Amino acid sequence: MKVFRSSQNPIITPRDIPPYLKDYEVVGAFNAGVMRYGDQILLLLRVAERPVNSDPNVSLSPYYDVENLKMDINRLDRGVPGYDFSDSRGIATPDGSLLTSISYLRIARSTDGLHFEIDDRPALFPENQYEIYGIEDCRISKIDDTYYINYSAVSNLGITTCLASTKDFSLIQREGVIFQPDSKNIAIFPQKINGKYYALHRPSSSSFGKPSMWIAESPDLLCWGNHRFLMGCREGLWDESRIGDSCVPIKLELGWLEIYHGADRNNRYCLGTVLLDLEQPWRVIARSKIPLLEPESAYEKEGFFGNVVFSCGALHEDGKLKIYYGAADTSMCYAEVEMEEILQELKDGGFHG
Repeated sequence: MKVFRSSQNPIITPRDIPPYLKDYEVVGAFNAGVMRYGDQILLLLRVAERPVNSDPNVSLSPYYDVENLKMDINRLDRGVPGYDFSDSRGIATPDGSLLTSISYLRIARSTDGLHFEIDDRPALFPENQYEIYGIEDCRISKIDDTYYINYSAVSNLGITTCLASTKDFSLIQREGVIFQPDSKNIAIFPQKINGKYYALHRPSSSSFGKPSMWIAESPDLLCWGNHRFLMGCREGLWDESRIGDSCVPIKLELGWLEIYHGADRNNRYCLGTVLLDLEQPWRVIARSKIPLLEPESAYEKEGFFGNVVFSCGALHEDGKLKIYYGAADTSMCYAEVEMEEILQELKDGGFHG
């Protein structure tokens, strides 16, 4: 497939965003939910900030102190036995994992889809016991006149998925936890199907199997049930180790097009496509064998966590799929591909399974 990356990539970098927290630095602006709102394209950016640290012998882990309603920092000596500091994103301790940064959501606005003005303040910032380690990787589904924002909330209780709603992106209301730990990568279909809401999700099992994609249904967007396995990893391919949904499903005449992500045994993240039945979205029609987008450019291979392309939102406009994606857990990028190219690949090279 002929995928065209913007010559201006990355279109948003950490340098473009002043830190919201005092004595912190922005280390990531990536994995944004995407929505067209009037004549603008909105990105609901995941912004990651970490405390400025000049001591190489100490690692810092920020968190939101729920009792005192303020940010605080765990300070850990790097020489402590039983602690693993090898991953720049987090610290493995005997009592569980800690993060080296805290994420929240911030709105970026554009009229041309490439040049963005970024709000000074967060749209959603941690404020409860489920969010003490941050808010990550949102998706935006417009249903009727309401925009539903689901996001991963990270805490010592696990990773839950929470829901928020808005009609204007000025006032955003939290609706609460909708999926139990550790289920993430939620994408809510943008309309009811035969009277029910549907969502794709990715449960994580610590004992059996590999992280795979499931589908669930709901009468009200809050209570989800009838969970069904949708599809799993494929040995020897780019999605052999873990998969999960990426973008909100796009309705086409042939079915629901889902852009999903997958990683191989080397933690190299790519994007692929799957086509689901319009009336029975738990049924896979076709699935791409080759990636739609894979790490190739320097800004995708090198960063906070390299060899990653990861999307939380895309637009179907002008016969094209316009993909906004995070690169190396650091920056936001843009690419586009003709929808006919995607459908032709699914028809010629895609297969069920």
